[in-house]
Amino acid sequence: NTASLLLDFLMPRLCHLCGERLAGSERYICTACAARLPRTNYHRLPDNPMEQRFAGIFPFERAAGHFFYTPASDPAILIHDLKYRHFRNLGRYLGELMGRDLLTSGFLGDADRIIPVPMHFLKQGMRGYNQTEQLAIGLSAATGIPLDTSLRAVRPHKTQTRLSHAQRMDNTRGIFRLKSPSALADKHVVLLDDVCTTGATLTSAAEAMLADCPGLRITLLT
Repeated sequence: NTASLLLDFLMPRLCHLCGERLAGSERYICTACAARLPRTNYHRLPDNPMEQRFAGIFPFERAAGHFFYTPASDPAILIHDLKYRHFRNLGRYLGELMGRDLLTSGFLGDADRIIPVPMHFLKQGMRGYNQTEQLAIGLSAATGIPLDTSLRAVRPHKTQTRLSHAQRMDNTRGIFRLKSPSALADKHVVLLDDVCTTGATLTSAAEAMLADCPGLRITLLT
């Protein structure tokens, strides 16, 4: 409409990565930058590095990290801005992007629910939202798999950025719990996190879920 055209003229929408003006149908990232995001294609590779990382630690169906995440990479910039610069809807956009990539590959299989790794309510209150839940909302919208927020963080934990692997495991041990384990009996869920560094958070979340609901099947995704 006229108002939106005028607003776009006065305050043009720019690509989050290259700074070029967005076309009318583009959101947050221009088509060229979205196409250049470094995808791992792990969802098409059995025994990929993500699956090798968790092999033998706990049972899971499959695992994938969707983008290569290194310091100063485009995915790192996007996740940083999602987490720390209040670009909440950027998370939903990235989740939709992941979902469209995954939908035709069979990776998600017969998944019944998408469960984002939760934040403790105090930390979420300070940030205003859980960035992983925003990713999950977009992933759910693109795939049609329902979002489930029954996994809870029952105590706060320190920021993990500067911790070693052993410290991260200690930091996340025992912090997760399912609110209604019986509702997930014999279900297949996608356990989603924003980033996988050492795997400590995903491990703690998955182990807590399996302890609460032994028949649960889990696919890991970041």
